[in-house]
Amino acid sequence: MYERVLVAIDRSKNSERALDAARELASLSDGEVWVLHLREQEVIARMGLIADESPEEAHLWVESAAAELRNAGVKATSVIRSMIYGQAAREIVAEARLHNAGIIVVGSRGRRDLTGFFLGSTAHKVIHLTDGPVLVVR
Repeated sequence: MYERVLVAIDRSKNSERALDAARELASLSDGEVWVLHLREQEVIARMGLIADESPEEAHLWVESAAAELRNAGVKATSVIRSMIYGQAAREIVAEARLHNAGIIVVGSRGRRDLTGFFLGSTAHKVIHLTDGPVLVVR
């Protein structure tokens, strides 16, 4: 199946399901999973870059997710990247290429309102930016 899986997670319920899907895919082929979390930062005039979480909080949370996979017998590595808000899809695809991932697994929040129409979803953008398979979990 897929020997190298990249799963992008945030703190949503759909990310938990994406992590489960990544575990199942990797288990099928004794594969490895990279657990990616992006610390999105906003640029605010006179304040600089502002993030919703500290680097320490992000590290503890993502390492916990990777440890959960390792406890299930899956090779897992945690990866945290800081980035400017709105660039998540590009960062996810770049990270997948870096690790030569055979598949990208992402959760979808299922936005169907005006925000989703104008901004598009990160999952949708990932699908358009990569030439490899993407599993979108809801």
